[in-house]
Amino acid sequence: MDINFPLVLVILTLVTGVIWLADVLFLKKRRMAASTGTLGGAAETPSPSEEEEPKEPWLIDVSRSFFPVLAVVLVLRSFLVEPFQIPSGSMLPTLEVGDFILVNKYAYGVRLPVAGTKVLEIGDPERGDVMVFRYPEDRSTNYIKRVVGLPGDHIRYRNKHLFINGDPVPRSFVARLPPVERWREQLGSVEHDIYHTMGRMTGAGEGEWVVPEGHYFVMGDNRDNSNDSRFWGTVPDELVVGKAFAIWMHWKSLTTLPSFERVGSID
Repeated sequence: MDINFPLVLVILTLVTGVIWLADVLFLKKRRMAASTGTLGGAAETPSPSEEEEPKEPWLIDVSRSFFPVLAVVLVLRSFLVEPFQIPSGSMLPTLEVGDFILVNKYAYGVRLPVAGTKVLEIGDPERGDVMVFRYPEDRSTNYIKRVVGLPGDHIRYRNKHLFINGDPVPRSFVARLPPVERWREQLGSVEHDIYHTMGRMTGAGEGEWVVPEGHYFVMGDNRDNSNDSRFWGTVPDELVVGKAFAIWMHWKSLTTLPSFERVGSID
């Protein structure tokens, strides 16, 4: 079962914050009054030992300690930068399985945590961006693909070649690395590499599409091994999470050691 971590984080922050605030406003005063014998009766002159602050209950102590940390993590993760791990090879050669990446959460506008509602317009996805979004057919799952088509674009994919608004996307052959061929493609101002599987028959994922307003057409860089807009349609703006901009670690599995050789920006 997948855990909705953003929702859990919001709930924990809210619960610990409410407990901490209730203690500051009400509970601490009641404990102090009870310890000095003034609760519900006349005040008594406390002895020096009775002037010591009573011990906090465990739940209040934990909430007071964890609330600031949870609040900072919530703000950073929801509005600034969020880490993700790459689980599949659909973005090879740009991103490998086990890459840990950082995603800019405000590049495409400030959104409320969990709900994803945009509350502040800042920018929009651009052609060539590597974008994280919630999968339209299962919104609890995050996907990462490259933005190919913007609202209003006409996209055509034939014989492993991409056309945008009738024009072929510029590309050049780089190398043959069986079982794949490596090509360099130019999407807008972004130059990046893609893979085509050698011997794979054309036909899969071929077609023509018009990108609706408020939607984006996305594809994986590993063109013959990517489940993307060619198969399930476009990504609506409300499902956009953010722009991937850097690799900060590579850790393929628990049986291997983390590596920092791939640290760098994402093209």
